[in-house]
Amino acid sequence: MVKIVAIAGSLRPDSTSQMALNLAAQRVEALGAEVEVLDLREMRLPFCNGGDEYPDYPDVKRLQEAVSRADGLILATPEYHGSVSGVLKNALDLMSFDQLSGKVTGLISVLGGQPNSNALNDLRIILRWVHAWCIPEQVAIGQAWKAFSPEGKLLDEKLSQRFDQFAQSLVDNTRKLRGVN
Repeated sequence: MVKIVAIAGSLRPDSTSQMALNLAAQRVEALGAEVEVLDLREMRLPFCNGGDEYPDYPDVKRLQEAVSRADGLILATPEYHGSVSGVLKNALDLMSFDQLSGKVTGLISVLGGQPNSNALNDLRIILRWVHAWCIPEQVAIGQAWKAFSPEGKLLDEKLSQRFDQFAQSLVDNTRKLRGVN
């Protein structure tokens, strides 16, 4: 079975990045994958200092072990100042090739303004550096404040279809690249 870890790089209580991540996780689960959502809002992670161990922060080990067990990842980030959120970058920095190499990864960005690919492109560079595989499908949600209903459902049918394509690509490519069913 395909095992996916999903992480959103936002600490906001009403995070649209987290809404998008949860939606993607549901679609991936509907295709038969097992998904573990790691909510960074509930984890205590230090700033990365380049060290290998963080004994005072058991959530670092929890993060590393969950990603190590996974075949793939879903990463969702708000776009802050034209790039990846510091929260997500820090979580990635707390890991290494040991956890990230070979992981098949789907990327989502959430913006208050018009959709663009800055954060997604930056994530692709980061993930390529640690030898992860990014699927070609990606989702950029512009004007996120009006993309979701109060219940967290997408209001745009075309965007909903993109999430379906994203989920299918992540599961299919993870099966192919990781050799899992």
